[in-house]
Amino acid sequence: MTYTSVWSDLAQVEFRQGYLETGPYRTRFLQSGSPDKPLLLMLHGITGHAEAYVRNLAAHAEHFNVYAIDFIGHGYSTKPEHPLEIPHYLDQVQRVLDALGHERAYFSGESLGGWVTARFAQLHPGRTERIVLNTMGGTMANPRVMERLLTLSTQAAEDPSWERVKARLEWLMADPSMVTDDLIRTRQAIFEQPDWKTACRMNMALQDPEIRRRNMLSDDDLRAIEAEALVVWTTKDPSGPVDEGRRIADLIPRGRLAVIENAGHWPQYEQTGTFNRIQLDFLLGR
Repeated sequence: MTYTSVWSDLAQVEFRQGYLETGPYRTRFLQSGSPDKPLLLMLHGITGHAEAYVRNLAAHAEHFNVYAIDFIGHGYSTKPEHPLEIPHYLDQVQRVLDALGHERAYFSGESLGGWVTARFAQLHPGRTERIVLNTMGGTMANPRVMERLLTLSTQAAEDPSWERVKARLEWLMADPSMVTDDLIRTRQAIFEQPDWKTACRMNMALQDPEIRRRNMLSDDDLRAIEAEALVVWTTKDPSGPVDEGRRIADLIPRGRLAVIENAGHWPQYEQTGTFNRIQLDFLLGR
């Protein structure tokens, strides 16, 4: 396999990294695209970070002002010392929109990011343009998947060794060779932060069955989403089968499904060209 790195993904991309002061939170972001274009927020998954989207910035920046953010409790954003539930992430997203001076935005959310996006669209239709729900969470509570995710994440937080961080990243991929040394080191540096052990416990709260239950999206919640929605699922997603993606798309009144072959939980990274084409065609109404 050809070696890749976060830097090689970004080397020819005009982008910037920075922080937004968003109320009580400091939100880290990667940004690309002109400020006069529509705003597109890209929201990562649990224990993830903005680099989940390094392979998508350039293509989307041709049409959007793209912000890939670190959720609170993740990456290099503020890490609150309390269990993080969906309303906390929703509050951050609203504050990001306010800080950027945008009333509305397009959204692409993966896993936890899709869960937050769907709930945001349901509760704030006036602030939501088209949404992409990429292998989204929030509709299933599979004890086996939750336990595996909790175990891998907790082990990597307690001991952010090369092998444990690698194992956590390999869970995301259909092809484990996609987990390069550079990607491991990028996440390992995040997990080595002094406050990461506490942060991991806080962002893993949604793997607790009782906490998860009160945050989950019901069928009626999905039916209440007014925005046009593209549900992206994959044939090798470790969190659930394609049938779940189809069910979600059928429940959302203006929902549709796209299935990406030979990808796991990070199709935007693993099948970049296919993902970019499918997502942009939808977001641009093509």
